[in-house]
Amino acid sequence: QVQLVESGGGLVQAGGSLRLSCAASGRTFSRYAMGWFRQTPGKEREFVAAISRSGGSTYYADSVKGRFTISRDNAKNTVYLQMNSLKPEDTAVYYCAASTHATVSTLDYDYWGQGTQVTVSP
Repeated sequence: QVQLVESGGGLVQAGGSLRLSCAASGRTFSRYAMGWFRQTPGKEREFVAAISRSGGSTYYADSVKGRFTISRDNAKNTVYLQMNSLKPEDTAVYYCAASTHATVSTLDYDYWGQGTQVTVSP
């Protein structure tokens, strides 16, 4: 069982930056690949970024590539999402999730956090 708690969301102007954090409980964090997803009202949850268990491999949605960076600190049981050059279309609730392997599909993730709101004003 893994419990995930996101933090770091908020309101930022377009062009600004935010860093999301996701703290995981338990001593098995390094056994899980981690992903970030986002969702807006009326839309399906979409893949943003994922990172392998060791942190050696990362994956990004085309819409965030070059602007967002996913990283993890297994000693701190935490995964991060650094978001730069934010756009109004990045506004969403952001969720972190844990899986046995890094994929883009929500169906492959077993554990989810409660989400954190990111709002980007024009």
